[in-house]
Amino acid sequence: MSARLEIPLSELKDWLGSQISPAFTPVQVRAEKLLKEMREAHENLIEACKLLIENSRKEIEKHNPRTFKRAQALNKLAKLFLERLQPLKVPEKPSFKDVEEFISAAQKAYAVTDVDVKNWFPRISPFFIMDRGRFLRVFEGAEASLKELGGFLAKEYGKAKTLEETFQLVEEIGRLKNQLASLENECRRIEGEKAKLEEELDQTKRRRAELESGGEIAELASINETIECLRREISHSLRHLQKPLVKLQSIAVHGSGSGLTPEETRKLNEYLADPFEALATESTGYPLLRQILQKTARLMSEGKLKLKEDKERKARQSITEIVDKTSLTSLHHRCVGAKTRKTQLSTSSTITEAKAEILRLREHADNLQKKLERLESETASIKKKVQETVKQIESAKSRVEKNILDFSGREITLII
Repeated sequence: MSARLEIPLSELKDWLGSQISPAFTPVQVRAEKLLKEMREAHENLIEACKLLIENSRKEIEKHNPRTFKRAQALNKLAKLFLERLQPLKVPEKPSFKDVEEFISAAQKAYAVTDVDVKNWFPRISPFFIMDRGRFLRVFEGAEASLKELGGFLAKEYGKAKTLEETFQLVEEIGRLKNQLASLENECRRIEGEKAKLEEELDQTKRRRAELESGGEIAELASINETIECLRREISHSLRHLQKPLVKLQSIAVHGSGSGLTPEETRKLNEYLADPFEALATESTGYPLLRQILQKTARLMSEGKLKLKEDKERKARQSITEIVDKTSLTSLHHRCVGAKTRKTQLSTSSTITEAKAEILRLREHADNLQKKLERLESETASIKKKVQETVKQIESAKSRVEKNILDFSGREITLII
């Protein structure tokens, strides 16, 4: 067995030509000869159809009662033949696929025409004997050429199909190879674009982080955290007063006798809604809260504000701590300071500009992220096409190697 031959794709056509030329050239010459004969026979058949149309038309114009109807019938039949046969085109050059398609179409057209001839020509007798005879001779000659061409295609020209497929596969591999290179270039381009976007996104995030972690922005964030801690601390200090204050609010809203002034009522609502905001806006010594708690204690003593014994005890203890011992003084001072500093920072032009810049950077980062996601999707799609193209190339390569083995007996490895 001869060694397996490795052939680059660029050299395959020349190699095939050198391998098949001695054996295949005579077959090609024979194919060209038969196609030429078929073309001539078919052209003669078309001319015969046209002659039937012309001669029958002339006879129709004579208005001879004996031949008129038969002339009309022949004219119509000949036009039908022409419409059916004229579109058939005999291939100019040998090609298994083209010849096969022509033979298939011609066999159908000729078979139907043969049926029409057998059905209608006897009805036209005894007129147009010479015209009909000439057409039949030409038609039979064309049928004979078609039969010979069909036999040649089925037997001697069989290998041409494999050979033509091989050449087509070589062309297809070349096209797929170019397509693969184009896809890989596009993939590299997108990867490069992604790298630039990722770098820009990192820079944007770093700049945003710098703004958020430095200067007055950082201080504002710290103040906000402090306020949240103070809010929790106030809620904890007032935890035993929550229930009594809610009941006091109910008395103030639904009945009378709470003894609260409108200002005290508003402040009570603030303490229940946001204790930090309520305490931070109190004057020194938080007088409104003290008044509210004193009136709460009085209503509990009068029995107008009822609580369970344990809850009332804890509430009275908290009131004593806040009102008499001023336990909230330090907390109140810290709340006022935090709120004042937050107000100063929030109205600072530097903060305003920084916030605007942070917002712009956030939006820019979001846009960059969306672009990256789009590119990721494009990359995934291209990589899928790359895989499909590689599979198509491998499939075509295997078929080329098998075809060459089938018609030449040589084992080759195609180098793409």
